[in-house]
Formats: sequence, structure tokens, C-alpha cells
Amino acid sequence: MKIELLNSESFKDMQKKLLKRSTDSYPSEEKAVAAILQRVRQEGDAALFDYEKTFDKCTLTAETIRVSEQEEKEAYAKVPEELTGIIRRAIGRIRQFHEQQKQKSWFMTEDNGMVLGQRVTPLERAGVYVPGGKAAYPSSVLMNIIPAKVAGVKEVIMCTPPGRDGTVDPVTLVAAREAGADVIFKAGGAQAIAAMAFGTESIPKVDKITGPGNIYVALAKRAVYGHVSIDSVAGPSEITVLADETADPRFVAADLLSQAEHDELASAVLVTTSRELAEQVLAETERFCSALSRRDIIRSSLDEFGHILVAENMDDAVRAVNAIAPEHLEIQTRDPFLLMTRIRNAGAIFVGPWSSEPLGDYFAGPNHVLPTNGTARFFSALSVDDFVKKTSIIYSSREALEELHGDVIRFAKAERLTAHANSIQVRFGEEEI
Repeated sequence: MKIELLNSESFKDMQKKLLKRSTDSYPSEEKAVAAILQRVRQEGDAALFDYEKTFDKCTLTAETIRVSEQEEKEAYAKVPEELTGIIRRAIGRIRQFHEQQKQKSWFMTEDNGMVLGQRVTPLERAGVYVPGGKAAYPSSVLMNIIPAKVAGVKEVIMCTPPGRDGTVDPVTLVAAREAGADVIFKAGGAQAIAAMAFGTESIPKVDKITGPGNIYVALAKRAVYGHVSIDSVAGPSEITVLADETADPRFVAADLLSQAEHDELASAVLVTTSRELAEQVLAETERFCSALSRRDIIRSSLDEFGHILVAENMDDAVRAVNAIAPEHLEIQTRDPFLLMTRIRNAGAIFVGPWSSEPLGDYFAGPNHVLPTNGTARFFSALSVDDFVKKTSIIYSSREALEELHGDVIRFAKAERLTAHANSIQVRFGEEEI
């Protein structure tokens, strides 16, 4: 991690490095994922169990792939009651926030008898993927399951990688049960995505797959899009901090490291108008890093994808932030709310020095499944909207159609679609056939 002046050259160099993390940069992994998807689609459970043995080193059967009630009871026994209570309080906050996102069906009636409307219907079945590996992510369990349940999804299934002994992280299991998962399966990686997308003898086909994962999971989600819906092709975690000379360098450094510890591909960027702050933050990151348990991952992340950019003025800094379109943006400046109104592209904005990004990860309430790799320019956070579909309703009386039929016929004929025109004409004895 080094300090650079923000200019077109340094910014272009940073963007080039960050784009290395795109799913377009893994052709060999993409080929491997395609083979996994095809085999699971053709062979079902047989392929799924074989891949679990190969990748997760776990032997599964039709009887053991589904987490049992006994396993759930054992998980509750292993998780401290205090932590279970924290999970429940987090669920309350997350559910309360997502309840505000619910939309109702609506209808409008015109004087001529035409009725138009939109019916909001929840999906039948959603599939949630929760990663394992380098860390357990019970917070991702909550963020994916709760909006689906608030939306009214009939059945939510969850897939998560098992350990070699065939068990699932107990905190993950408790979080899933508390959030309302209907069925939990022991399956990870691209093979789990394939199972949910196409269905196997054990795992039912879903309508939508959500949740983060490694590059194989991301590539698999991208490949099955169209067979099912997905939330997004999530990339590695990222944070950008926008700061001026009033920011506390310890806060800024700590927050940058909170994302760098996710994995070696995570990015942490500071954009500031203060050279002095930049130097202080650089010193603090090293001081913190030497004491943190995941320091090797953090250093790797910062060496490759960590940047400190010093802007000449706040206008340049804001333009840079909007161009980055970060997953997480913290604003630690003299007047953060004023600057917040100038940000157009960010997955989530954390305003002020006390709005640390991990607050959003666990407890604030808004969803932490956010657009990455610059896709905040056109994607949004996971929400209740992701688990419903909207159907247009149209009813026309004879009177209403008669008022409009001339315009409809002329429009259809302008497109040379005479059967469209005839469909209207025949109702008023004007057909030409």
C-alpha cells in the first residue's frame, strides 16, 4: 500500500489492478465450472456426491446431505446462549429494515371502465448459498434468508459446504434456523450452485440463487443465469473511505483493514484531500496489521489491491469515488451528509466517523449483500424486491377499447404486424380479411 497523487494516470493504474479481480479474468476456472455444471445437470446426486468427496473431502449420501433435526439440536448446544441472543437481536433489526421495502399490489380504474394494475407475488422457492472455507459467515445467512422470508417466499433452501467430518459450522446452522431456512443442505462450490439451478434427486430446483462465494461459485452463478435468476455475480469485498483532514487516522486505518482481512483479493482504497492524513493512515495500518490474526491475508490484499490517493480538492475526490462505484463507502469528513448527497455510485454509504462498515455487516439492518467491481453504477443491494415478481394486470371494457382501438390499429400497422391490428379490428367488425 503506497500513497499516490490522484491524477488520471494513477487512477487508471488503480482501476486496471482492481479489474484483475473480475470474473472475466479466470478462463481456466470458467472451463472447470462448465464441466461441473454439465455433469451435475446430467447425473444429479451421483455427480454432486462425487464432487463433494473431491473438493470438500466429505462423503455424503442421500440420507446425510440434508441437515437433520438432531444436527440442529447439537448446533444449538455448541453455540453460547449469548451469541444466539445476539443473532436474534440482529435478526430483529434486519427484519425491521426489510419490512419497509415490501410493496403491495395496486390497481387503478379509469372512467371508461379500464382497470390496470400490478400484482406483487413472492417466488415459490429461493436458494441461498453460504460460503465456508476461510471463515464462517452466519451474517450472510441472515442477510439472504430474511429478505426472502419478508417477501413471502414459500420455501427457502440453503446450501453450505460441510467439513471433512460431514458437519456444518454450528453458528451458521443456528443462524439459518433462527432466520427461517426451511431446509439446509451440505453442499458447496459450483456443484451446489448446479444442484440448486437444475435440481437433483436430493436438492430441488429453485427459482433464484443468492449469496456470495469464491470465484467458482461466482462463475457458476453467472453460467446458470437464465435457468434461474441470481442476485449478482459478487466479486471480492471492497471498501473506499472518503476523508479530509478532520478524519481520525486510526478509525480510517481500522476500517480499511476490516475489509482487507476478507481475502487476498479484497480491495481497500482511501481517497483523501489531506497528505498528512494519508501518511498517518499508512502508519496506523502497519501498526494494526502487525497485531491482527489475519495479517498475512491483510498484507497480501493491501500490497496488491490497497491504494491511498491524495486528491487536490474534494471535487476531484468525489469524482474518483463515483468512478470507483465501491461496494462500501465510508465518508469521514467535516460535513459528511453534504458529501453524501453528491455520491451517485455506491452499494452502501456509511456516514460519519461512528458509522463503521462492520456495523452494516452485522447489525445496522440494511443488507450487506452489495454490488462489487464497479457494478454499483447499475446494481443495488439485495432486498425484498429480489424475491418477488411483478405481474401487470390489464382489464378493458368494450367502451375503453373502442376509445383506443384506432390508435392501437395504426401503431400495429406501423410495425407491419397486421395480425396484431386484426385482433383489434375483428372486435368492431372492421377486419380486412
